Amino acid sequence: MPNEEMNSKSAGAISPIRMGVIGVGRMGRHHARVCSEMPGVTLVGVSDQDDERRSSVAARHDCAAFATPEELHAAGVDAVVIAVPTIHHLAVAEPLLRDGVACLIEKPLAQSVDEARRLADLAAETGSALQVGHTERFNPAVRALTKLREEAGFTITPRFIEVHRVSPMTFRSLDISVVFDMMIHDLDVVLMLVGGSEPTDVQAAGVPVITEHADVCNARLRFETPNGVCVANITASRLAMKSERKIRIIAEDAYVSIDYAKKAGVVIRKTANEPQLNAVRDALRNGQDLSDLNYGELVALENLEIDDAEPLRMQLQSFLDAIRSGRRPIVDAEAGFAAVHTAERIVNAAQAELSSAS
Repeated sequence: MPNEEMNSKSAGAISPIRMGVIGVGRMGRHHARVCSEMPGVTLVGVSDQDDERRSSVAARHDCAAFATPEELHAAGVDAVVIAVPTIHHLAVAEPLLRDGVACLIEKPLAQSVDEARRLADLAAETGSALQVGHTERFNPAVRALTKLREEAGFTITPRFIEVHRVSPMTFRSLDISVVFDMMIHDLDVVLMLVGGSEPTDVQAAGVPVITEHADVCNARLRFETPNGVCVANITASRLAMKSERKIRIIAEDAYVSIDYAKKAGVVIRKTANEPQLNAVRDALRNGQDLSDLNYGELVALENLEIDDAEPLRMQLQSFLDAIRSGRRPIVDAEAGFAAVHTAERIVNAAQAELSSAS
């Protein structure tokens, strides 16, 4: 079995992981590039139905080209990246997972809740590693936020989360709603921030403008977690005049603002600003005129410590670490299912809202 082979050691060294990439279009070609450069990895080959595309990528990375996933599978792989259209995720992944091949499946996990559930159950049944390609989890700013939340004595318990992800029309992924195309990134991050709990209430408004699906959507999600209630307001649009990808987290103990595109973020800790805030409160209680006070000078901003690592490379490294250690991937099948389930609820809520207005 592939899992046994990749865990074997020869002369004290761990055997290279034999990897393949299925689908080398817009995302898959980047996966192939990174796989070919990673230590401890042998890129066995790439598979794509387009002969010219697979041959070009294979030649660039000195690996084999296969016309079908079955041919790549037969060549002997321990792990694969599946970057085919979402409608094919289940059909491509199922035989691989059943044979013990670890799969990194590009987001979203599947085209429907039923298929996402089948993939998650299959991973649990076979014990095969399954990671979902929610790359934003590996954005340097998000990794910095995760590190901050793990600091001893400091927690970030969200009460309100606001997200904007907008961009001009690229004329890609027009067969699905902007919720599955773009908002899905933010759903994964928000679900991570609230501890994996799915929303208890979903309200949404979406408008199809160019396509038959919502091109603009706003969702309001209410979470009831063991740590209390959190509300998330998420806006996604593929009809904007410029790109923006930002998240703001308002917590009891901190405020965090992250710009995904710039890979930058700031945090304001409540404890670091308590003396100034108390002085302002006292002044207000005493009726003082504070109109000349510069609020910006009261706040102690702290820049998140952010590196410049490529998110895709960090994602693949995390996948490889999970394979070698046998632990669950950071973005596992259950996380992928929760994102798909929440996305489908948003799409349904937006459609119901649009129908009621007709």
